[in-house]
This record gives sequence, structure tokens and C-alpha cells, in this order.
Amino acid sequence: MKRRSLNRCLAVLACSFGLVGHMQAHAADEAPDLMIKRLSTEVLDSIRADKAIQAGDMNRIITLVDAKIMPNVNFQRMTASAIGPGWRQATPEQKKRLQEEFKTLLVRTYAGALSQVTDQTIALKPMRAAPEDKEVVVRTEVHGRGDPIQLDYRLEKTPGDGLGWKIYNLNVLGVWLVETYRSQFAQEISAKGLDGLIATLTERNKANAKKV
Repeated sequence: MKRRSLNRCLAVLACSFGLVGHMQAHAADEAPDLMIKRLSTEVLDSIRADKAIQAGDMNRIITLVDAKIMPNVNFQRMTASAIGPGWRQATPEQKKRLQEEFKTLLVRTYAGALSQVTDQTIALKPMRAAPEDKEVVVRTEVHGRGDPIQLDYRLEKTPGDGLGWKIYNLNVLGVWLVETYRSQFAQEISAKGLDGLIATLTERNKANAKKV
């Protein structure tokens, strides 16, 4: 997928992860597709009302992404899936560093894409799932300028009461994000090992920070 298309889709993804805060209390009883729809609408409205984000204040955007989007993600599972088989061989310290650097990479990626949000709306597709299912796929289309964007989510029901659903992968225009990163990371791990991947992510994040 071309970087421009990916960033365009991540802009919508960033909105669709949604707000958590006071809404978390009833999230466990909410159907996952309705949760995605509600959160998408609320965050889109919040972005449109925030003049600093519209003006491209990257620090403001990063704070929003880190505080409001990432809590809706099972980030350990996403990182482990992106690393692939190498995750099982990683030391606790390597796992910690990988999660930190991967999170920083995604936060800044979403922040950059978030500044592009304008007039998008989210349309749900019918969901096929049983009430007892613990993992589901929510399929949506993003409507705005140009053709509709296919954006699908894999969610899991978190254990315990009151925790609701969390996202652990997404499909943008037919490409699953975790698998895309897994392919990139596998090349780094093969060439330089896990420490080499950590070093590469660290340098990429430093370079991105200079652009803020």
C-alpha cells in the first residue's frame, strides 16, 4: 500500500478508535459494532470542534492520540503479533522496549494522519457474530471525499466485567495493519535481530520527533 493511501486511511482509523473516559462503564454491555460507530462519531465531532488540531498542532494531536485512542487497543497483543515468532524469544526487557517504540511509532503515525481529518463519516456493514463470541470483525466504510474506504476491525472481549471490547488489528483497503508491520519487522529481525529492530524503531521515532 502506498504511504499516502495508508496515511489517509489511518486518519480515519485514528478517529474510529474513539474516546474512552467516562463511557467505559457501559462499554462491556455494548455491541462491538455499535461501539465503533458511536466512538467514531464522537471523536470526529471532537476533532471538528478543536481549533488547535485543525491548525496542525502536533503536540496537541499526539496528546489526544495517546490519551484517548491507545486505551482502546490491546497493545501487547498487537505488538506481539507484529513481531511474530521472535516475540517468544524476546527477553522481558526487549518486549518492554519493543512495545514502547512500536507505540511511539503508531502514536506519531496516527497523529500525523489525524490532522487530515475533515468531513468523514462512518457507515457500518452488517456484522456476523454470535452473542457468545469473544472475537469479532466489525466492517465499516468511511465516506468523505473520493471513493469509500474499507476499514475493518478485529476486536476481542476483554476478560472480567466492565472492560468491554478492544481492537487488536485492522484492515485498510484489504490490507491488515499488523501483517504489514510483521513483514517489515521480519526483514529487520532476520538481518539485525531483535536488538537491531529496536534500534531501527528508536531512530525512526527520533527522526519523526524532529518533525514536530
